[in-house]
Amino acid sequence: MNQPVPHNHVAIIGTGFGALAAAVRLQQSGIDDVVLIERAGDVGGVWRDNAYPGAAVDVKSHLYSLSFAPNPDWHNVFAKQPELHAYLGRVVDDFDLRRRLVLDTEVTALHWQADQQRWRITTVNGERTAAHVVVATGALAEPVIPDLPGLENFAGEKFHSARWNHEFDLRGKKVAVIGTGASAIQFVPAIQPEVSKMTLFQRTAPWIMPRHDHAVSPRRRALFRKYPALQRLERTRIYFQFEWMILAFRNPGLMRVPQRRALRHLKNQVPDPVLRAKLTPDYRIGCKRILLSDNYLPAVSQPNVDVNTDGIREIRAHSVVDKQGVEHEVDAIIFGTGFETRQLPLTDRLFGTDGVSMAESWNGDPAAYLGTSVQGFPNCYLMHGPNIGLGHNSVVHMLESQANYIAATVTYARDFGFAAVEPTPSAQQTYDDDVQRLSDGTVWTAGGCQSWYVNSRGRNVNIWPSSTIDFRRRTSRFIPADHKVTRPSRKLVEA
Repeated sequence: MNQPVPHNHVAIIGTGFGALAAAVRLQQSGIDDVVLIERAGDVGGVWRDNAYPGAAVDVKSHLYSLSFAPNPDWHNVFAKQPELHAYLGRVVDDFDLRRRLVLDTEVTALHWQADQQRWRITTVNGERTAAHVVVATGALAEPVIPDLPGLENFAGEKFHSARWNHEFDLRGKKVAVIGTGASAIQFVPAIQPEVSKMTLFQRTAPWIMPRHDHAVSPRRRALFRKYPALQRLERTRIYFQFEWMILAFRNPGLMRVPQRRALRHLKNQVPDPVLRAKLTPDYRIGCKRILLSDNYLPAVSQPNVDVNTDGIREIRAHSVVDKQGVEHEVDAIIFGTGFETRQLPLTDRLFGTDGVSMAESWNGDPAAYLGTSVQGFPNCYLMHGPNIGLGHNSVVHMLESQANYIAATVTYARDFGFAAVEPTPSAQQTYDDDVQRLSDGTVWTAGGCQSWYVNSRGRNVNIWPSSTIDFRRRTSRFIPADHKVTRPSRKLVEA
């Protein structure tokens, strides 16, 4: 006997910050029939997966949290991974989302069923359907392993920072670290004292600013617990402390001030002029992600660390050979090479009204109305879609703004009896044109670097190039004129 296919009004894919923001906001709007589908056995998204040594957030904790779920007990100015993972679990419990979870269920495909005006969701555990889907898999979900000649022949241990092998004992080992991005500058200082030798392969030097992290005193945490208004005030203070920086990102000449500060930081922490030259970026600060650290530069200055800028020619069974032909014997290779950002997760398996995948329809040039919805894909919403990333503030603020728009759209469709809602082509194009106009002349497009923010065609496809205040205003309400709506089909109504 065939089991009925589970159906929900809204299916959210993922359980990170974006997914939980959407779930709670829908719940607050009276949309109760919501399910969260998660491929892993626990919630947390990027803060579940990235459990490497030293993992922590690079936005101050009181701002890098959900506004409706304040945490007065952050133990550090910049929360560490275990605390962030635990926080997301508490949000799930505090807002009664545990009953909505479908864990250990990877989504493999989504198809819009025009005749039923709903989404068919194919998972490893069978099929489901939903009227609306929220793809909250995040932009940093799929680790990238570079295609290096001979990598398959390496006989030692190899893993990406987002898939850290905690069973492998690094003590006394010779280790190659490939990549010097946001993850590497955290795990390199954590493992440097343990390894006998570290060869750090750097393609592009990052700009590094002081972090100034420290523990939050028990007295301060007690004050935040007793007087929640004080914590709200602290969150507001931090928010505006960073929000004004958008002026510098939009006017690259103003970035000279933080660049001088970063150069002083480098000089103070790296006395060796030869090494310091290797670690000095050749582009304007802000063009790539600005990294925060007080211990990375001292770590790579230690005698057991070699910063190699020659590039990699090949991998052998027990070594890495650089492009100068020098062979570096290693026991393990750790990749700090970031994530697949050219294509958002699942978009190659997300098929809209014409049967074409979202990735194929974009053809390497992603665009979305409010970074969230895409014409031709009704009742579908992307958390952390195109142009949602930030260079100056907390992305959690952006995710909550997206959640506001999603809740307003789903509520509008419910209240007025529409089966399907999607942005009009003109509204989506107008919005994207505005994003590109705002991007012109910013540090992201004129800073002299190649980054994942800008695609091969020179378009900004990842960064929101204006203030978060502006984005919150744009997402604060549903604009009917910007959307195409469809009423239930006669067949559906009769059924």
